[in-house]
Amino acid sequence: MRTPRLTLAGATDELLEWLAPGRRGRGIGAEMRAAVLQLAFAGLGAREATSDAFTDNNASNRVSRALGYEPNGTSWDTRRGEVAQIQCWRLTRDVWERARRDDIELAGVRECLPALGLA
Repeated sequence: MRTPRLTLAGATDELLEWLAPGRRGRGIGAEMRAAVLQLAFAGLGAREATSDAFTDNNASNRVSRALGYEPNGTSWDTRRGEVAQIQCWRLTRDVWERARRDDIELAGVRECLPALGLA
């Protein structure tokens, strides 16, 4: 996983998520990203979320696909001094709405919106 981006009211915010090697492969990353998407779309009014991962990061790319992200082209970046291809992903609000989870509860978000400039 590299950097998911959320488009909120015309602005784009970035979130970096990373799991220690000993914690990977247990579904923690998928749960974490599902919760962030719930906050972004249901709580903060995001219009879309984008993400990217190196093309050989199969686990991260599987999480993106499982959460409804759709392929959105490729790019290039440097990893450990070598150029490597990036798979770009995009999740629109409409696509998220069709598959949104009902087991993630948000609390206290409304009270935070003015401090975030989103009220």
